[in-house]
Amino acid sequence: MTPNPGTDLTPEWFDQIRINTPAVERRAASLPARRSLKKEWQAAWILNAIRCIDLTTLAGDDTEDRVARLCAKAMQPIAPDQLAAMGVERPTTGAVCVYPTMVEAAKRALGNSGIPVASVATGFPAGLMPLDLRLAEIRYALDQGADEIDIVITRAHVLQGNWTALYDEMRAMREACGPAKMKAILATGDLKSLENVAKASHVAMQAGSDFIKTSTGKEGVNATLPVSLVMVRAIRDYQDQTGHKVGFKPAGGLKTSKDAIAWQVLMKEELGDDWTRPDLFRIGASSLLGDLERQISHFVTGRYAASHRLTMA
Repeated sequence: MTPNPGTDLTPEWFDQIRINTPAVERRAASLPARRSLKKEWQAAWILNAIRCIDLTTLAGDDTEDRVARLCAKAMQPIAPDQLAAMGVERPTTGAVCVYPTMVEAAKRALGNSGIPVASVATGFPAGLMPLDLRLAEIRYALDQGADEIDIVITRAHVLQGNWTALYDEMRAMREACGPAKMKAILATGDLKSLENVAKASHVAMQAGSDFIKTSTGKEGVNATLPVSLVMVRAIRDYQDQTGHKVGFKPAGGLKTSKDAIAWQVLMKEELGDDWTRPDLFRIGASSLLGDLERQISHFVTGRYAASHRLTMA
């Protein structure tokens, strides 16, 4: 994936956006029924979802041992005998996502697996810290070895329509990230309207975000299909304007294989096959992997595995 260099702040690309909310909701509601996936086709989409997961632990009681177990799961998400029965190579998750203080432990546990480590930063989840401290946290995470940085924005800038302040802040974060991939968390559940979601998406991409991401997972409302539809159409508009491809990451609330398939259908229908691959599509999740494993177990054996056989951490 080519990094997104961003552009100058160009409000005319988004300041006249108006969203027909009922139309967005109707389109989003139609997505899960647009493709009926059964048997080996369903299994293939489930395996692809696993490749796109940012396997995440962002809990107050995280320990290095928990992170090590998470990393082991990222490297071997599906049992070898089930993979052999399907005749497929071992997938890995798209990344492991942790707090900055857990980056070093994650890098150590992942070794030479090639799985990137993503770190949240900039005062996650609220982002209500002085900018110099937020930038310092990015640099700390990079010093620890982070390959990707998931930043959070100041929601007040969006709610007040202060696009210059939002752009300047995110451009500084982009510069602090250096060559690392920057994923901008918009916390869409806090933004009050789909118009705000669309405009914030455009500003984030103009500031150089490589991915735009729905949520921290800590808001009252996290990833939804209507919000995701608005964001991926902003990605399409940005590509039309600049030629640059920006990735998308739904996070928070995706818990079942049906969810994973619905979001993949959204990507394929709206943006095309390139956005069904982990360089342009990630799913921020922790418990989702357990259900994907259960579905693979059922496909291979005809039975659902007991939950204790699928424990992760």
